[in-house]
Amino acid sequence: MRVLVHAYPWDIIGDPLFTGRVQALGCDGVNLAAAYHTVRAATPWHPERAYLDARHAALYRPAREEAWSGRRLTPGPAPWMDDPDSFGTAATALAEAGVPVTAWVVLTHSSRLGEADPGVAVLNCFGQRYPWALCPSNAEVRGYAATLASESVRGLPLDGVLLEACGQLGADHGGHHDKTDGAYDARARRMLSVCCCPACTAGWAARGIDPERTVRDLRAAVRSREHDLDPAVAAAVLAVRHEAADELRHEVVAALPGGLRVTLHGTPDPWATGANPGLTPQVGKEVDAVVVPCWPPGQDSAERVRQTRGAVPEGVAVGAYVTVLPPLRPEEAVPHVRRLVEAGADEIHLYHAGLAGPSRHGLLGDAVRAAVS
Repeated sequence: MRVLVHAYPWDIIGDPLFTGRVQALGCDGVNLAAAYHTVRAATPWHPERAYLDARHAALYRPAREEAWSGRRLTPGPAPWMDDPDSFGTAATALAEAGVPVTAWVVLTHSSRLGEADPGVAVLNCFGQRYPWALCPSNAEVRGYAATLASESVRGLPLDGVLLEACGQLGADHGGHHDKTDGAYDARARRMLSVCCCPACTAGWAARGIDPERTVRDLRAAVRSREHDLDPAVAAAVLAVRHEAADELRHEVVAALPGGLRVTLHGTPDPWATGANPGLTPQVGKEVDAVVVPCWPPGQDSAERVRQTRGAVPEGVAVGAYVTVLPPLRPEEAVPHVRRLVEAGADEIHLYHAGLAGPSRHGLLGDAVRAAVS
């Protein structure tokens, strides 16, 4: 059983006690953000601030000219950090203290790039772009993601890499003052998450599917439960998405140096989009582990672990992604972790060593002990 905790570079830099707290947990390492999306993060342990405002997606390493020259899609800097290589500094500090580090890399989630170059963003059936969602059917997006991953890990003493958003994002997105919750049911949101950009629709056409008619059918399905996609059309649409996800993952993994343990965020629902996109039948060929979201305590999360265990090869580890933050109640943490282990989880990934302040930090230790006992 492996147990890892998540953290951001700003949790470590400037807090001399962070490493000791992590070591005291008895975990097997830290998933440390190297390339991350927009976030306003609490820093309840940090001696000098209460929040960190990361105003756009960024690579927390220097953007080398030789790696990014001539590209339209390039990662943004992180001017809210004094250290231009904050990930490298934090990762090295942990490694030198004997704490294994996995580079946590978010690939296709960047409103900054989607707003600057709308043509690379997901396009819904109403002709609206999702700037936060870069479409992996686009070759430029795949090239950007592969370089982002390789530059994240370059020259550092790392144990592995954790790939988030290694696939397509969709309609669901936690935007500022988001006012979409409950307006569309799960079926409608699935239809609104189908990308209808030129690269995707070309893939449909190559499979004999009429793009214009499919877009009309998608719109009708959003507006009325009496409409749905023809099963053959739905299968072709999903096949195009999965083919793009497979190619994205292949290019990213191929760009990584040898010897790193590769872990993938995903979910067994093949239609899922987002940070944990639907697993494809080919996923087990290139990764060492798959981590699935298990934040809600209860049988649904345990069933997700069981489904994933049945969907990936025996040699691929299954991880359960668990939060100790609200709305989880403190008394739920230990039984939740034990339930996931019983369901077949080989790893527990805990969120989050920086965000869990003094009132919640003890739950991380409880979860570690529950996982390994």
